[in-house]
Amino acid sequence: MLFTEFLGAESAWFIPAISASSFLIILLFGRFLPGRGAIISIVAVGIGLALFWPVLKDVIDTGTSSAKITWFSVGDTTIRLGMTVDLMSVAMLGLITLVSLLVQVYSVGYMRGEPRYGWYFALHGLFAATMTTLVLADNLLFLYFAWELVGLCSYLLIGFWFERKPAAEAAKKAFITTRVGDVALLIGIIILFNATGHFEISTIIHVVEQGGVDNTLLTTASLLIFIGAMGKSAQFPLHVWLPDAMEGPTPVSALIHAATMVAAGIYLVARVLPIFEGAMHVMMIITSVGTITFLLGSTLALVATDIKRILAYSTISHLGIMMLSLGSFGAGAAILHLIAHGLSKALLFLGAGSVMHSLNGETSIWKMGGLRKSMPITTITFLVGAASLAGIAPLSGFFSKDEILIAVADKRGPLLLATTFIGILVSSIYIGRLSLVVFFGKPRSKQSNIHESPLSMTIPLITLAIMVVCITVIALPWGDSYKGFVYFLTGEHKFHFDVIFAGTTSGIVFSGLVASWFIYGNEESRHQEIARRFNFIYRIILNSYYFDRLYQWLVNNIVLAASKSVSQFDRIVINDTGVDQPAAFVMISAVRARYLQTGKVYNYGAVMAVGVSVIIILWWLLV
Repeated sequence: MLFTEFLGAESAWFIPAISASSFLIILLFGRFLPGRGAIISIVAVGIGLALFWPVLKDVIDTGTSSAKITWFSVGDTTIRLGMTVDLMSVAMLGLITLVSLLVQVYSVGYMRGEPRYGWYFALHGLFAATMTTLVLADNLLFLYFAWELVGLCSYLLIGFWFERKPAAEAAKKAFITTRVGDVALLIGIIILFNATGHFEISTIIHVVEQGGVDNTLLTTASLLIFIGAMGKSAQFPLHVWLPDAMEGPTPVSALIHAATMVAAGIYLVARVLPIFEGAMHVMMIITSVGTITFLLGSTLALVATDIKRILAYSTISHLGIMMLSLGSFGAGAAILHLIAHGLSKALLFLGAGSVMHSLNGETSIWKMGGLRKSMPITTITFLVGAASLAGIAPLSGFFSKDEILIAVADKRGPLLLATTFIGILVSSIYIGRLSLVVFFGKPRSKQSNIHESPLSMTIPLITLAIMVVCITVIALPWGDSYKGFVYFLTGEHKFHFDVIFAGTTSGIVFSGLVASWFIYGNEESRHQEIARRFNFIYRIILNSYYFDRLYQWLVNNIVLAASKSVSQFDRIVINDTGVDQPAAFVMISAVRARYLQTGKVYNYGAVMAVGVSVIIILWWLLV
């Protein structure tokens, strides 16, 4: 009985705790452990996944569970450290633990031979611990604590090969860019605390719903919190760090893009969506930013040639449509797509890693081709993930996009719905382009030893492919007891299948795949001709709309210039004039004053006589 209770929702804290313990064990004793302690991190995440199921059952049976302990007290204010286990946090727990486990198993083969092998798995354990802590946190301060640790872990993993300059620069870029959002998030949390007197998310939501927060303050705080989510989830214009993050190991890319860092922003907005709903202007901003990000990422993926960057731009695009769903009051649809996208994108990144492993690190899709014959398992599993990501029925990606489109149609109208359809069309084209160029057509690689990856890499691929197919069942209703994932999670609406609506989506996706086949499936020069015909637009997109150059110019000419001015002000005015000059005056005065101390009585007597004389004269003149 006690063991059963231990496995309940109230013990969900054990999931991040055991992963954090694996980090400490490997960090302290890794050099003495076989395999540098990799197995410890894998087992820890595996135990977390095993514990997820009884936690899920307990939440379904008994509802939301929470636990709190006193963190610290300042005066009359007591800050509690707590967790909330509900359907939304449990859904994220399942995604994080599953993907983390499969990525770690995959990494055994992919990272074999690395000199920092143990450190790599230690960071994986810490990453899983911080992300699961983030989704369980019941107050914004505790969430922010985990939020910053997630950023630190991503910095260390992206820059894992720090001896390579591009990796070091990418890690720094990710850290600095997301820090912009993190500062805004912290300010927003402080504003909400000052307005409500609480950090607990549920309490803040209750106060907001009761009208206890001034609309101006609420709008300001909501906007700042959203900026924080923009940084983590790579939303326009803070999206620039994510493509460069591909400089890290491919399993790291899969982890970041599928279940950890980029998911944090989406989860945060979904968790506090009732707060945003009290600030309608911010909801419109969320919708606009999500739409722009969706279209931006899709077009960038359409012209990129690096296989990992294509997937990175794809992630930006899908994060955009998730944010669009949240701005359209579709939290359940956004979380469903987050799960579908997370599994599919993890599969695609690991598939890309398998291809790169076989081609000795090659990343250009134009140096691949015809890999379906030599890498059948990778090909099949990759195509399953690609099909789900494109939204091909009956895979999970189709139903999650359908739910998003319903939310957009209901809340934002036909114009934005048409724009979303355009984004879906472009998405299907770049997915078709990627699959056709890499796995079909003529072999372009000059390497002769192309082979399928080892079992440690193909087993996670097969598992993820099965999960991508099977996860469809959670989107669909099961009679009267289960009315679909969206209704199960939020109670927004029951699942309904609109033939006309779904047919339109399928037709758009099919049209995009046909277009990709027409451009890339037959004649290799056809896409080159299109690029020449639209050279001006092509160059703009190929250069990522010049955002990186713009930001670099701003940093060089404004940020660094301002920093130089501040430095000079500090050195000349503060240090030299305000500190050094008075100090020098005191020192000189002291040096000169010491000559007055002769140690001779007659000198002191003479000075005293002069002083008395001056006093007498002044008294006589004044009186």
